[in-house]
Amino acid sequence: MIRPIMRTIDFLKKPSKTATKDDLGIAQDLLDTLKAHTEECVGMAANMIGETKRIIAFNDEGKYVVMFNPRLLKADDAFKTEEGCLSLVGVRPCKRFKSIKVQFENEQFQTRIKTYKGFTAQIIQHEMDHLEGVII
Repeated sequence: MIRPIMRTIDFLKKPSKTATKDDLGIAQDLLDTLKAHTEECVGMAANMIGETKRIIAFNDEGKYVVMFNPRLLKADDAFKTEEGCLSLVGVRPCKRFKSIKVQFENEQFQTRIKTYKGFTAQIIQHEMDHLEGVII
C-alpha cells in the first residue's frame, strides 16, 4: 500500500525501534511507497511513512532492497556533499563515506553483512540517519 510521506520534523527526529517479523507489512508499504516515488526518490526509511521501525528500502542500481535493523560496521573515505529528501524541503550539506560495510537482516530475518560503495552507499547512509532521527 502506498502511504503518504511524513513531513513532520518532530516525528522524523524520533529514533526508530527494532523491527521484527511482525513488521513485514510495514516493509512492503515502504517498498510500495518508494516505487511510487521512483522519479524523485531512491531510498526511504520507515519513519518517512509514519512508522518508527528500523527498516529501510532503496534502489541498488535498478534492484530494490529492503533492510531490517541495519547497522554500520565500517566506513571509509569520507567526503562532503549535499542531499535532498522527500520528507524535507531543499538540500542540506552532510558528510558521507564512499565505502561502507553494513550488517542487516533480510526479509527472512537472516543476518547479512555486505559492503556497498558509491551512490548506493550514500543512499544507505542517508536512510540510516533517518532511523536515528538525524535530520540532515
